[in-house]
Amino acid sequence: MTISVFELFRVGIGPSSSHTVGPMRAARSFTERIATTPGHRAVARVRVHLYGSLGATGVGHGTVPAVVLGLTGAEPQTIDPDDIAGLLADIASQRSLPLHLAGRVPFDIDTDVVMHPDTVLPGHPNGMQFEAFDADGDAIAVHRSYSVGGGFVVDEADLDAPLDGEARWVPHPFRSADDLVARCEAADLSISALQMANECALRSEAAVRADLLHIWAAMRDCVDRGCRSEGELPGGLGVQRRAAALHERLKGLPADPLTAVDWVNLYALAVNEENAAGG
Repeated sequence: MTISVFELFRVGIGPSSSHTVGPMRAARSFTERIATTPGHRAVARVRVHLYGSLGATGVGHGTVPAVVLGLTGAEPQTIDPDDIAGLLADIASQRSLPLHLAGRVPFDIDTDVVMHPDTVLPGHPNGMQFEAFDADGDAIAVHRSYSVGGGFVVDEADLDAPLDGEARWVPHPFRSADDLVARCEAADLSISALQMANECALRSEAAVRADLLHIWAAMRDCVDRGCRSEGELPGGLGVQRRAAALHERLKGLPADPLTAVDWVNLYALAVNEENAAGG
């Protein structure tokens, strides 16, 4: 197995790696694709089609804002959740967006993101089609992508390719938990040490440690933001956030061994609410 820990633990906006992280990455990738296409400077309009599961739940699961922001060049691991509402409001009010690498183009979120909940593309239930047009309405580029889970995005031509990068070399490859344990015993390594050796075959140890600390910081920030934020969660169901109130109650409780379980529940609730809110 050559999937990196950084492919399993992806920093990105909620609520779903399949419905937000993947589509945002796919949208940005499309802008980079058309930037290398002859005539890309003549792009006058773009349109996105969401199929199957993405088309059915794209509004409630944040897919629409994810692809729109991806078209502007936003990346799920770096975008500030506090900036999202303002960016989308600007696009909606101006009825245009700053297309990544191509300049500002007319864009209407309600009509240029087209939902196809009853149409499933042959490759995968989470299908997307991106289209770019010139001023005469002629197509410059059309590209299909699939968000296949975990933030992974696969182009139509690569659907049958393995996700774990068979060409990668690591010193301790494994394909099952039993295989992993056997390799640890043979090399006299702990699981963490074995995986660190694999990661260091793909990047420097300094980069591995720095990126792991970045993931940990994102986890801590998510808990902290979830414990502070109040109000109604998006989605139209009228669900109110509860983590902030629970946090205040727990801070006033006397020390007790069982209280630790309440704090664990709080952290889980805070992250769930932050995830549902697109944080």
